[in-house]
Amino acid sequence: MKQLLLAFVLSLCFARAAAMAGPTQSFDIEGGWVFPGYNDVRIPGDSGTKLSLTKDLSADSFPAFRARYTVTLADKHDLGLLAAFLTMRSDGTLDRAVDFNGTTFPAGTPLESTFRFNSYRLTYRYLFYDSPKFQFRAGVAAKVRDAAIRLEGGGKESENTDLGFVPLLSFSATWFAHPSLRVVLDGDALAAPQGRAEDVLLAVVAPLNDQVSLKAGYRILEGGADNDKVYTFSLFHYAVVGMVVTF
Repeated sequence: MKQLLLAFVLSLCFARAAAMAGPTQSFDIEGGWVFPGYNDVRIPGDSGTKLSLTKDLSADSFPAFRARYTVTLADKHDLGLLAAFLTMRSDGTLDRAVDFNGTTFPAGTPLESTFRFNSYRLTYRYLFYDSPKFQFRAGVAAKVRDAAIRLEGGGKESENTDLGFVPLLSFSATWFAHPSLRVVLDGDALAAPQGRAEDVLLAVVAPLNDQVSLKAGYRILEGGADNDKVYTFSLFHYAVVGMVVTF
């Protein structure tokens, strides 16, 4: 919550300082309450024990936050920077041994896990279609994932970390349903033999004035990888609210 408030205050200060700038700029601050779906891991991917962090272990819903800065050049070119943060914790006791990342946890060991998936993205989108009722943008995103899965219990602990680059396709579709309401479908996604990633939001946005809008909606985050080093696939459902400040 402190991160969300700080980002909002900074966005308002930046908006005032840059009010006379030529390009259109915006800060999009979003908070979500996350409901975990499946979260299956096996590390190493070819020899570890397959473990569900949401079924074999128990995971409650939790908050997550993200912030996006976008600048629009020549009314058609959007450049964006996104930082999204997600950490899920779960715990439980299994009736079987778990081989995780080279460490064996005996059957009956109370386990605690931490699943972290932070994402940083540089996005470019082009405005392909623009009418009074509908806009469509599409482009590409360069994503840096900062991920980690940690398991501990019985005096043992092991953590697998992954800092990597992922290219994604990026899109945004906006329907201006009413002067005071618009519907937005916004996302980054790509699938390949090595894995997949989808981060998609469906939201309604209601402007309060020319600079500030409120939004609420549903976000789905899904994906993972399957190789010799790691097998991990996860699904998260978000109920989101946020604020967009344009200047």
